[in-house]
Amino acid sequence: MEDTRTKRKMSKPKWLRVKLPTGESYREVRKLVDKHQLHTICESGSCPNMGECWGEGTATFMILGNICTRSCGFCAVKTGRPNAVDLNEPIRVAESVKLMKVKHAVITSVDRDDLKDGGSSIWVETVHQIRKQSPSTTLETLIPDFAGKWENLQHIIDVAPEIVSHNLETVRRLTKQVRIQAKYDRSLELLFRLKKGGMKTKSGVMLGLGESEEEILETMQDLRDVHVDVLTLGQYLQPTPKHLPVKDFITPDTFSELKEAGLQMGFRYVESGPLVRSSYRAEKHLF
Repeated sequence: MEDTRTKRKMSKPKWLRVKLPTGESYREVRKLVDKHQLHTICESGSCPNMGECWGEGTATFMILGNICTRSCGFCAVKTGRPNAVDLNEPIRVAESVKLMKVKHAVITSVDRDDLKDGGSSIWVETVHQIRKQSPSTTLETLIPDFAGKWENLQHIIDVAPEIVSHNLETVRRLTKQVRIQAKYDRSLELLFRLKKGGMKTKSGVMLGLGESEEEILETMQDLRDVHVDVLTLGQYLQPTPKHLPVKDFITPDTFSELKEAGLQMGFRYVESGPLVRSSYRAEKHLF
């Protein structure tokens, strides 16, 4: 009986079904990506919103390689010793943004705790190169915590992307399990420092890892207390059997209720739904 209940609980509900990407704008971007062998997180991460975002002129790129120095329990990115920094990467990313005619680019990265500057110099150069080649493109940088080395964070503040994002990912109680090398309060301090530096800030939380509704609301309030502007709430989905299991599938009605609660707390935007990811509707968060 227990096995049957577990199996039924873990079957994906109908609201997680994804429509195939369509639209002329999506098809044009698809051709460019294939022809020039461009790399986006949208594609490699099989994001359910790829068609919608590409149709709106938004795409997400990952820099600093594809091997992370951390081993988060939710993330499918390979963990290990990263390759040497590719100094030409910022130019290649900027060329991709230009070829794809991206209106709003989201840049993210693996964690590079092996580097003294945490990779911040590559972040800065990537922003410079995109602005040089595509001056009308707006930018969101989805950054790591730089291990709390705030002089590296300052480099991001100095180049002033339109939005700076850092995901809290989960509630305080589950942080050690979900984000093994990260710290809940360190992430909050990073977001606070960004706001003090004049940045528009954004953070995301995954649901379905076993957190309670009370813990979700506490986490949302913690983010508002450091003046985060934009919040994304989405359903956690297990990338491989080796990763943390899904404990609960959150209903669309619950996501809607959480959105209303977030707006009442004072978030400027709240994207909340089963298929919402960090970059979902990112172009709409400019203000």
